[in-house]
Amino acid sequence: MPSTHPLRELSLTDLRRRTSIKWREHPDDVLPLWVAEMDVLVAPPVVEALTAAVTSGDTGYPHGNAYAEALADFAAARWGWEGLDSSRTAYAADVMTGIVEAIGLVSGPGDPVVVNPPVYPPFFGYVEHAGRTLVDAPLGEDGRLDLDALEAAFIRAGADGRPVTYLLCNPHNPTAVVHTSDELSAVAALASTYRVRVVVDEIHGPLVPEGFVPYLSVDGTEDAFAVTSASKTWNLAGLKAAVMIAGERAAQDLARLPEVVSHGPSHLGMLAHTVALREGTPWLDDLQADLAENRALLATLLDKHLPDVRWAAGPGTYLAWLDCRELGLGDDPAAVFLEQGRVALNPGPTFGEGGAGHVRLNFATTPEILTEAIERMGRVVPPPTP
Repeated sequence: MPSTHPLRELSLTDLRRRTSIKWREHPDDVLPLWVAEMDVLVAPPVVEALTAAVTSGDTGYPHGNAYAEALADFAAARWGWEGLDSSRTAYAADVMTGIVEAIGLVSGPGDPVVVNPPVYPPFFGYVEHAGRTLVDAPLGEDGRLDLDALEAAFIRAGADGRPVTYLLCNPHNPTAVVHTSDELSAVAALASTYRVRVVVDEIHGPLVPEGFVPYLSVDGTEDAFAVTSASKTWNLAGLKAAVMIAGERAAQDLARLPEVVSHGPSHLGMLAHTVALREGTPWLDDLQADLAENRALLATLLDKHLPDVRWAAGPGTYLAWLDCRELGLGDDPAAVFLEQGRVALNPGPTFGEGGAGHVRLNFATTPEILTEAIERMGRVVPPPTP
């Protein structure tokens, strides 16, 4: 199959015809580089499968375990992980629903859930809505896990004898850090020592070109859960479906999952995700190449137009966590960039502790849009005084 460029196929005019939140939340003079939608066409095998299903009227309820089986084969081929047992899986509408259900299997109302801010904002809202208590274990200054802070949080959270759950983001959103095997092994050891149950969001895992380590592939994670989906990697957020995976000792907990949870994913969502994992890897390879080029372009543009912005250029997502504290734009630079530059970004403060003065930028767009956005942002910042 010839190489394609998923992030080079659509014009700004094409994209403004879209009706999803990314392109309709803001006025037409705003360039939207915020919510995690990519500016791509759907991978051809997925389009073909969905078209065939709709044309033939195959639009009923989902059946079978093909999605989990496809994920297991993908994990073996891409990550060398042979341990994903499709018999220890269940389905949920999306990753955050699966995470909340997993937390509900191992904790009760009021119990503590440890998170690593700055982190994906729905972690806070979903955990609080589930009636659990948030405990922060902030990332280090390098954007990586701070194991000392994590241990202290485990001790603090468990001080009154309540069961503790740890909600880990792997790779981390928003810093795009890909946790190493050593880091994850250290997490597993701490969880074992302090009897903490771990639930991992791995939705961005398939986007990592190399070096992604599934948490459940690490020794000592048998009582943990991972929740993932093909939605981020193949841009299928509107076709909801997610897989919950239990470690060997967590299988008995997963067996208590209410049967109604599995009604969340749609048949078309399950079909699309399965086909993406089975037949969409050539498209994914092309996407990863485009993302690498955009990541490099972003670095060049920032050096030219916003040289005081710092970022780690992590490979774990198509999201860039930009430290704008040297720009003098206050705690919420995103508000300034939107108002004065007409560029929509995610506000750093919504990611929790450590988010002030930061923005999250989605660079999964065309080079032209990315270039125009950073040029606009550069014009917002006043030049230094001679």
